[in-house]
Amino acid sequence: MLETKRLYLDYAKESDIEDIMKLENHKDNRDFVWKGTYEEHKKEIESKDFLLYVIKEKDTVETAGFALIHLDYKSERFELRRFVISRKGLGYGKEVINALFKLTFEELNMNRFWLDVYPDNHVGIKLYESAGMHRDGILRQNYKSERGYLDQVIYSMLKSEYYQMAETENNIVKEY
Repeated sequence: MLETKRLYLDYAKESDIEDIMKLENHKDNRDFVWKGTYEEHKKEIESKDFLLYVIKEKDTVETAGFALIHLDYKSERFELRRFVISRKGLGYGKEVINALFKLTFEELNMNRFWLDVYPDNHVGIKLYESAGMHRDGILRQNYKSERGYLDQVIYSMLKSEYYQMAETENNIVKEY
Protein backbone atom coordinates (compact mmCIF):
# COMPACT_ATOMS: atom_id res chain seq x y z
CA MET A 1 0.00 0.00 0.00
CA LEU A 2 1.13 3.55 -0.78
CA GLU A 3 0.01 6.64 1.06
CA THR A 4 -0.10 10.33 0.18
CA LYS A 5 -1.35 13.28 2.20
CA ARG A 6 -5.00 12.63 1.28
CA LEU A 7 -5.03 9.24 -0.44
CA TYR A 8 -4.31 5.55 -0.08
CA LEU A 9 -3.19 3.43 -3.01
CA ASP A 10 -4.11 -0.11 -2.15
CA TYR A 11 -3.56 -3.28 -4.16
CA ALA A 12 -6.67 -4.05 -6.19
CA LYS A 13 -8.63 -7.16 -5.38
CA GLU A 14 -10.96 -9.05 -7.68
CA SER A 15 -13.87 -7.30 -5.95
CA ASP A 16 -12.49 -3.95 -7.25
CA ILE A 17 -12.54 -4.91 -10.93
CA GLU A 18 -16.10 -3.72 -11.59
CA ASP A 19 -15.29 -0.26 -10.16
CA ILE A 20 -12.11 -0.10 -12.26
CA MET A 21 -14.06 -0.98 -15.40
CA LYS A 22 -16.66 1.71 -14.60
CA LEU A 23 -13.86 4.28 -14.30
CA GLU A 24 -12.38 3.17 -17.63
CA ASN A 25 -15.74 3.53 -19.34
CA HIS A 26 -16.81 6.81 -17.70
CA LYS A 27 -17.46 9.58 -20.24
CA ASP A 28 -14.61 11.73 -18.83
CA ASN A 29 -12.08 8.89 -19.16
CA ARG A 30 -13.07 6.51 -21.96
CA ASP A 31 -11.34 8.43 -24.76
CA PHE A 32 -8.04 8.50 -22.90
CA VAL A 33 -7.55 5.01 -21.41
CA TRP A 34 -7.52 1.55 -22.86
CA LYS A 35 -10.32 -0.58 -21.46
CA GLY A 36 -9.51 -3.98 -20.01
CA THR A 37 -11.80 -6.97 -19.68
CA TYR A 38 -12.64 -8.56 -16.35
CA GLU A 39 -10.32 -11.46 -17.16
CA GLU A 40 -7.44 -9.15 -18.14
CA HIS A 41 -7.73 -7.20 -14.90
CA LYS A 42 -7.88 -10.44 -12.91
CA LYS A 43 -4.61 -11.57 -14.57
CA GLU A 44 -3.01 -8.18 -13.81
CA ILE A 45 -3.92 -8.54 -10.13
CA GLU A 46 -2.39 -12.04 -10.03
CA SER A 47 0.80 -11.22 -12.00
CA LYS A 48 4.13 -10.27 -10.40
CA ASP A 49 4.83 -8.08 -13.45
CA PHE A 50 1.87 -5.77 -12.80
CA LEU A 51 0.69 -3.56 -9.97
CA LEU A 52 -2.96 -2.56 -10.03
CA TYR A 53 -3.78 0.03 -7.39
CA VAL A 54 -7.15 1.33 -6.33
CA ILE A 55 -6.89 4.92 -5.15
CA LYS A 56 -9.08 5.83 -2.17
CA GLU A 57 -9.66 9.07 -0.30
CA LYS A 58 -8.51 8.82 3.31
CA ASP A 59 -11.40 10.84 4.72
CA THR A 60 -14.26 9.13 2.91
CA VAL A 61 -12.72 5.84 1.74
CA GLU A 62 -14.40 6.59 -1.60
CA THR A 63 -12.67 5.32 -4.72
CA ALA A 64 -10.85 8.26 -6.31
CA GLY A 65 -9.28 6.33 -9.20
CA PHE A 66 -6.87 3.57 -10.13
CA ALA A 67 -3.38 3.06 -11.55
CA LEU A 68 -2.08 0.12 -13.57
CA ILE A 69 1.68 -0.37 -13.71
CA HIS A 70 3.76 -2.80 -15.74
CA LEU A 71 7.17 -3.63 -14.24
CA ASP A 72 10.07 -4.67 -16.46
CA TYR A 73 12.61 -5.88 -13.91
CA LYS A 74 15.27 -6.81 -16.49
CA SER A 75 15.43 -3.31 -18.00
CA GLU A 76 14.42 -1.59 -14.73
CA ARG A 77 11.44 0.16 -16.32
CA PHE A 78 8.23 1.22 -14.59
CA GLU A 79 5.44 1.81 -17.11
CA LEU A 80 2.31 3.62 -15.99
CA ARG A 81 -0.12 1.88 -18.33
CA ARG A 82 -3.39 3.34 -17.11
CA PHE A 83 -4.12 6.12 -14.68
CA VAL A 84 -7.55 7.50 -13.87
CA ILE A 85 -8.56 10.03 -11.26
CA SER A 86 -12.34 10.26 -10.90
CA ARG A 87 -12.47 13.57 -9.02
CA LYS A 88 -10.48 15.93 -11.19
CA GLY A 89 -9.15 19.35 -10.24
CA LEU A 90 -8.29 18.49 -6.62
CA GLY A 91 -4.58 17.80 -7.09
CA TYR A 92 -4.99 14.07 -6.57
CA GLY A 93 -3.16 13.30 -9.82
CA LYS A 94 -0.03 15.14 -8.69
CA GLU A 95 -0.11 13.39 -5.29
CA VAL A 96 -0.33 9.99 -6.94
CA ILE A 97 2.37 10.70 -9.55
CA ASN A 98 4.77 11.85 -6.81
CA ALA A 99 4.03 8.71 -4.76
CA LEU A 100 4.63 6.55 -7.85
CA PHE A 101 7.93 8.34 -8.54
CA LYS A 102 9.04 7.60 -4.98
CA LEU A 103 7.99 3.95 -5.35
CA THR A 104 9.74 3.65 -8.71
CA PHE A 105 13.09 5.15 -7.80
CA GLU A 106 13.46 4.85 -4.04
CA GLU A 107 11.76 1.54 -3.28
CA LEU A 108 11.91 -0.51 -6.49
CA ASN A 109 15.20 1.03 -7.65
CA MET A 110 14.01 1.26 -11.25
CA ASN A 111 15.89 3.38 -13.78
CA ARG A 112 13.01 4.70 -15.88
CA PHE A 113 9.40 5.73 -15.25
CA TRP A 114 7.44 6.16 -18.49
CA LEU A 115 3.97 6.42 -19.94
CA ASP A 116 2.16 7.29 -23.12
CA VAL A 117 -0.72 9.74 -23.47
CA TYR A 118 -2.96 10.76 -26.35
CA PRO A 119 -2.28 14.32 -27.59
CA ASP A 120 -5.85 15.43 -26.84
CA ASN A 121 -5.56 14.43 -23.16
CA HIS A 122 -4.69 17.98 -22.11
CA VAL A 123 -5.28 17.32 -18.39
CA GLY A 124 -2.86 14.38 -18.41
CA ILE A 125 -0.21 16.24 -20.40
CA LYS A 126 -0.40 19.23 -18.06
CA LEU A 127 0.01 16.90 -15.06
CA TYR A 128 3.00 15.01 -16.49
CA GLU A 129 4.79 18.18 -17.54
CA SER A 130 4.14 19.89 -14.20
CA ALA A 131 5.56 16.80 -12.46
CA GLY A 132 8.84 17.34 -14.33
CA MET A 133 8.54 14.52 -16.87
CA HIS A 134 10.45 14.71 -20.15
CA ARG A 135 8.52 14.61 -23.42
CA ASP A 136 10.43 11.96 -25.37
CA GLY A 137 8.50 12.05 -28.64
CA ILE A 138 5.42 10.97 -30.51
CA LEU A 139 4.52 7.58 -31.90
CA ARG A 140 2.44 8.69 -34.86
CA GLN A 141 -0.84 6.87 -35.52
CA ASN A 142 0.36 4.11 -33.22
CA TYR A 143 -2.97 2.90 -31.85
CA LYS A 144 -6.19 2.13 -33.73
CA SER A 145 -9.29 2.85 -31.67
CA GLU A 146 -12.97 3.61 -32.15
CA ARG A 147 -11.80 7.20 -32.70
CA GLY A 148 -9.45 6.18 -35.52
CA TYR A 149 -5.66 6.07 -35.56
CA LEU A 150 -4.24 7.86 -32.54
CA ASP A 151 -0.81 9.29 -31.84
CA GLN A 152 0.81 8.48 -28.52
CA VAL A 153 3.04 11.03 -26.78
CA ILE A 154 5.77 9.42 -24.69
CA TYR A 155 6.81 10.97 -21.36
CA SER A 156 9.48 9.69 -19.02
CA MET A 157 11.60 10.42 -16.00
CA LEU A 158 14.96 8.81 -15.30
CA LYS A 159 16.28 7.94 -11.87
CA SER A 160 19.04 10.57 -12.20
CA GLU A 161 16.47 13.25 -13.08
CA TYR A 162 14.30 12.28 -10.12
CA TYR A 163 17.19 12.61 -7.66
CA GLN A 164 18.36 15.84 -9.27
CA MET A 165 14.83 17.26 -8.97
CA ALA A 166 14.59 16.11 -5.35
CA GLU A 167 17.95 17.70 -4.54
CA THR A 168 16.90 20.98 -6.17
CA GLU A 169 13.63 21.03 -4.22
CA ASN A 170 15.48 20.35 -0.96
CA ASN A 171 17.94 23.18 -1.68
CA ILE A 172 15.07 25.58 -2.38
CA VAL A 173 13.43 24.64 0.91
CA LYS A 174 16.72 25.03 2.82
CA GLU A 175 17.32 28.52 1.44
CA TYR A 176 14.17 29.94 3.03
